[in-house]
Amino acid sequence: AQALRAGGLVAFPTETVYGLGAHALDADACAQVFVAKGRPRSDPLICHVADVAAAEALVELKGEALELLRRLAGDFWPG
Repeated sequence: AQALRAGGLVAFPTETVYGLGAHALDADACAQVFVAKGRPRSDPLICHVADVAAAEALVELKGEALELLRRLAGDFWPG
Protein backbone atom coordinates (compact mmCIF):
# COMPACT_ATOMS: atom_id res chain seq x y z
CA ALA A 1 0.00 0.00 0.00
CA GLN A 2 2.84 2.38 0.80
CA ALA A 3 4.41 1.83 -2.63
CA LEU A 4 1.08 2.51 -4.34
CA ARG A 5 0.53 5.71 -2.37
CA ALA A 6 4.06 6.82 -3.32
CA GLY A 7 3.35 6.33 -7.04
CA GLY A 8 5.32 3.10 -7.34
CA LEU A 9 4.54 -0.19 -9.01
CA VAL A 10 3.72 -3.44 -7.24
CA ALA A 11 3.73 -7.09 -8.27
CA PHE A 12 0.87 -9.30 -7.11
CA PRO A 13 -0.06 -12.94 -7.67
CA THR A 14 -3.14 -13.86 -9.69
CA GLU A 15 -4.60 -17.29 -10.36
CA THR A 16 -2.17 -17.97 -13.21
CA VAL A 17 0.59 -15.33 -13.36
CA TYR A 18 1.90 -12.32 -11.50
CA GLY A 19 0.35 -8.94 -12.19
CA LEU A 20 2.00 -5.55 -12.26
CA GLY A 21 -0.06 -2.80 -10.73
CA ALA A 22 -0.20 0.87 -9.84
CA HIS A 23 -2.65 3.21 -8.14
CA ALA A 24 -5.45 3.49 -10.70
CA LEU A 25 -6.01 7.20 -10.00
CA ASP A 26 -2.34 8.10 -10.47
CA ALA A 27 -1.84 8.75 -14.19
CA ASP A 28 1.96 8.83 -13.92
CA ALA A 29 2.05 5.50 -12.07
CA CYS A 30 -0.28 3.91 -14.63
CA ALA A 31 1.95 5.22 -17.42
CA GLN A 32 4.84 3.39 -15.73
CA VAL A 33 2.92 0.11 -16.06
CA PHE A 34 2.64 0.58 -19.83
CA VAL A 35 6.36 1.33 -20.08
CA ALA A 36 7.48 -1.53 -17.79
CA LYS A 37 5.37 -4.09 -19.65
CA GLY A 38 5.95 -2.68 -23.12
CA ARG A 39 2.17 -2.55 -23.33
CA PRO A 40 0.55 -0.48 -26.08
CA ARG A 41 -1.58 2.41 -24.82
CA SER A 42 -4.49 0.98 -26.82
CA ASP A 43 -4.56 -2.05 -24.46
CA PRO A 44 -6.39 -0.74 -21.36
CA LEU A 45 -5.49 -1.55 -17.78
CA ILE A 46 -7.91 -3.19 -15.35
CA CYS A 47 -8.90 -1.33 -12.20
CA HIS A 48 -9.46 -3.67 -9.24
CA VAL A 49 -11.76 -2.43 -6.48
CA ALA A 50 -12.76 -3.98 -3.17
CA ASP A 51 -16.52 -3.70 -3.42
CA VAL A 52 -19.48 -2.20 -5.23
CA ALA A 53 -19.26 1.05 -3.27
CA ALA A 54 -15.68 1.53 -4.44
CA ALA A 55 -16.72 0.86 -8.05
CA GLU A 56 -19.58 3.35 -7.77
CA ALA A 57 -17.17 6.00 -6.50
CA LEU A 58 -15.14 5.69 -9.72
CA VAL A 59 -17.94 6.05 -12.26
CA GLU A 60 -20.70 8.52 -13.07
CA LEU A 61 -23.81 6.40 -13.48
CA LYS A 62 -27.44 7.26 -12.82
CA GLY A 63 -30.79 5.60 -13.15
CA GLU A 64 -30.90 2.38 -15.14
CA ALA A 65 -27.14 2.26 -15.66
CA LEU A 66 -26.48 2.42 -11.91
CA GLU A 67 -29.11 -0.23 -11.26
CA LEU A 68 -27.50 -2.45 -13.91
CA LEU A 69 -24.10 -2.06 -12.21
CA ARG A 70 -25.60 -3.06 -8.88
CA ARG A 71 -27.54 -5.99 -10.35
CA LEU A 72 -24.51 -7.36 -12.22
CA ALA A 73 -22.30 -6.91 -9.17
CA GLY A 74 -24.84 -8.72 -7.03
CA ASP A 75 -25.04 -11.59 -9.50
CA PHE A 76 -21.35 -11.97 -10.29
CA TRP A 77 -19.24 -10.35 -7.54
CA PRO A 78 -16.67 -11.65 -6.79
CA GLY A 79 -15.64 -13.49 -9.88
